[in-house]
Amino acid sequence: MNTVHTVLVVDDEEKILDIVKGYLEKEGCRALTAKTGDEALALFRGGAVSLVLLDLMLPGLSGETVCRKIRSLSDIPIIMMTAKVDEESIIAGLKMGADDYVTKPFSPRELMARVAAALRRLDRDKEPEARLLAAGGLVVDTETKRALLEGVELALTRSEFRLLALLMSRPEKIFTRDEIIDRIKQVNDNEYDSFDRTVDTHVKNLRQKLGDDPRSPRYIVTVYGMGYRFGVTA
Repeated sequence: MNTVHTVLVVDDEEKILDIVKGYLEKEGCRALTAKTGDEALALFRGGAVSLVLLDLMLPGLSGETVCRKIRSLSDIPIIMMTAKVDEESIIAGLKMGADDYVTKPFSPRELMARVAAALRRLDRDKEPEARLLAAGGLVVDTETKRALLEGVELALTRSEFRLLALLMSRPEKIFTRDEIIDRIKQVNDNEYDSFDRTVDTHVKNLRQKLGDDPRSPRYIVTVYGMGYRFGVTA
């Protein structure tokens, strides 16, 4: 892990804070700890935090509220540490802005592996945007705005091209519809005023042009209840 990363650990159990802090420091990270939601937000606003490890069941201000407030201010990785193991709770947590989760009791080594993966993605995202994105016979040139499948150029609309480039830029990430809307609108607000009503239509049209079977798509995968991700990693 990069030694410059600061990780904020939020949990009301002193033992968990001590254990996680010890592991983080062993991996070269700086660790900040908080027992309440209010304390966590104060620490978050007070310095450059790279990642948040967040317990959902906190006294006072809930972990869910803390997650939403942090996400409204920043897109840094948030990993939930929760005793809520049912699928609905996990999906709800991811929808509110968390990037990953571990269920209690958890293995500190597994948690560190997830932290390391999140920080690697964070470091990569800070790098200049790649001009060429390539995977599974598909090549996207973000400078010339051309997309080729097995050497044949695809006739994509601007919306379809930007959607494809977005998904390919982070193939392991699940993009929610709201994230897709926000990213596309950042390019031109006026042009994409109605994009939020047509995300699924753009996905459908893009799949057709890619030759993707909607029942078992290779390139654009639906993650039910969450959004879309790019399906080819190499």
